[in-house]
Amino acid sequence: MHRSLHCHRHHFHWDNQLPPALELEPGDIVELVVRDASDGQITERSLASDIARLDFERVNPVTGPLYVRGAEPGDALVVEVLDLALGSWGWTGIIPGFGLLASDFTEPYLQLSRYDAGGVEFLPGLLLPARPFIGTIGLAPAAPGQHSVIPPRRVGGNLDCRDVVRGARVYLPVEVEGALLSIGDTHAAQGDGEVCGTAIETALGVRVQVDLLRRQPLRFPRVDVPAEPAPESGGSFVTMGVGPDLMAAARDAVREMIDHLVAEYRLSPEESYCLCSVAVHLKLGEVVDAPNWVVSAHLPKAIFR
Repeated sequence: MHRSLHCHRHHFHWDNQLPPALELEPGDIVELVVRDASDGQITERSLASDIARLDFERVNPVTGPLYVRGAEPGDALVVEVLDLALGSWGWTGIIPGFGLLASDFTEPYLQLSRYDAGGVEFLPGLLLPARPFIGTIGLAPAAPGQHSVIPPRRVGGNLDCRDVVRGARVYLPVEVEGALLSIGDTHAAQGDGEVCGTAIETALGVRVQVDLLRRQPLRFPRVDVPAEPAPESGGSFVTMGVGPDLMAAARDAVREMIDHLVAEYRLSPEESYCLCSVAVHLKLGEVVDAPNWVVSAHLPKAIFR
């Protein structure tokens, strides 16, 4: 069966006592309208001052919850992303107190982008591939009460896994009867790590098929990623952080990349930090040669036109 759910049926906390917005049979297809991560507080006319005024009680709304008949604790819910309908614009922000380099960037900053299927114009002459995906996809936890949507959990949530694209299958561990699936925080593009705390935040239409694997307990979410066309060739520029603390090494790798972007491309530090969040990919270089580990940041050079 094909169902639909409007974005006004959304919520801001995980809570297994929320009444279902829609009930599904395993195998049903549903279309959801998803709000952007600011819940409409940031518009095409917004300024950096609007970032400073964000109401954090309204961030990261998720559409749902969807009750799946027959789902029980110990099952796995399978959500296949059939389509993501693009919008036309998105935003990236530096939010004081939030992000990997929160101590370095203490003032609000806002970057607005236009996009279509051909790419995201982040800045004039700087075109990112459009790769829309679902940032938040999760189920209600068994623990009672309200739980913030911001941190990810074993039942999913704000995973910000940039591989939840068209054709992906997401496997989520069910903890409560009916599973109670919700989806939100859609993006037009993001780098692995989402280091400043925001991607190309945008509202998208989402079409998914929801199915059920009975008695298939999972400890954590899994994603089956579809084959995609090879990215445009052009090479990468890589910076690194090295040390005994992976978070400190990640910060150092991003700081090195920001220094490179400022010196090589004459971007501002704020533009560079936001670009790292939407286009640069953090990777674990190695975690075996104690006492130091390596985190690398990879900049695709083809985005510069």
